[in-house]
Amino acid sequence: MKEMLETIIKAIVDKPDLVKIDVAETENTNIYELHVADGEVGMVIGKHGKNISAIRTILSAATAKAGGKRSLLEIIE
Repeated sequence: MKEMLETIIKAIVDKPDLVKIDVAETENTNIYELHVADGEVGMVIGKHGKNISAIRTILSAATAKAGGKRSLLEIIE
């Protein structure tokens, strides 16, 4: 999942080298913490939150198909 998220987000931002995703695992949830370069959070969020909503939908669908834990994506500024 982490690699999939990195691939999607690196395609959106201008500085893909600065994309970093940390995973915090709990008993039944994986929390993906996204770090991007300064000023690129808006690119990831998109107009009216459409980009981040689509990314979260893809993450939820991939997690459901894998039958794994629940997954959340958080943007850390």
